[in-house]
Amino acid sequence: MTDTLPVVRASELDDATLTPRWLVTDLWAASGVGVIGGHPKSGKSWLGLELATAVATATPCLGRFHVPTAGTALVYLAEDALHSVKERLVSLCAHRNVHIEELDVHVITAPTLRLDRTSDIQRLDNTLAEICPRLLVLDPLVRLHSSDENSSMDISRLLDSLRALQRKHDTAIILVHHTRKSGGSRQGQALRGSSDLWAFGDSNLFIDLKDSKLVLSVEHRAAPAPEPLVIELIGDTPHLVIADDVSPPPSLQQRLLDELSRAPCPLSRTELRRRLAVNNNRLGEVIDDLIAKATISRGPEGISIFRLSP
Repeated sequence: MTDTLPVVRASELDDATLTPRWLVTDLWAASGVGVIGGHPKSGKSWLGLELATAVATATPCLGRFHVPTAGTALVYLAEDALHSVKERLVSLCAHRNVHIEELDVHVITAPTLRLDRTSDIQRLDNTLAEICPRLLVLDPLVRLHSSDENSSMDISRLLDSLRALQRKHDTAIILVHHTRKSGGSRQGQALRGSSDLWAFGDSNLFIDLKDSKLVLSVEHRAAPAPEPLVIELIGDTPHLVIADDVSPPPSLQQRLLDELSRAPCPLSRTELRRRLAVNNNRLGEVIDDLIAKATISRGPEGISIFRLSP
């Protein structure tokens, strides 16, 4: 009997309405593979854990992106101590008013994991079969293989193994990966190594530093992407938020006026600079502007705010 490939008529393919489209609405495709890319210290690991926590708790990712269905998440952070991973997850839970004991996130604790080793891929395969996660986060790619990342042949072989796992276990897979300092005109071109990494993604997230702000860009293979967003890491229990959803910090002018309002006596420029932790030239510009507006005055004892006489 002739061995053939499985084929069905187009009309017999599953309807899109019968299969979930999003793991995280507008942010990551259901069972999608792809990359979170960015420079070191740009918040990539925080974003990977934010996605894992959102999926596990069915709470909005970044406070905005809906999670249609809760599911188990599995993470491996090769560069972070296990207590550090827990601390981050505790913070993300606290922001959601969830106890860490309730969080359905599993952490791979193996000291090493090599995606270009058949034995490690088999162990990962077995783990996925046992845990059945809806999301697997692997962070960072550079610590997960010993291949030449500039070799299309080596990287495509590694990515093929991951795609096979994604299809077998119906799980989304996120690879956290570094970008080059000087990339191409499109963000996917800035990913270090073979261009196969960019082509691999059903969904990709890129964090770029622009004008001291972290800008998150999204792309999907089969859906329109939202506009780029400014994100930031905030709080005593650190978590990522969309900057538009956070009240802007008070201006230097307002902070200066607040300090003068609270002070029982005039303050010297040196003391104001110490309290406000601001550049001396910038402080001088604000002081001169407020003096010109007759909002504050400068005398021999220092700077004070105009107060109406009782």
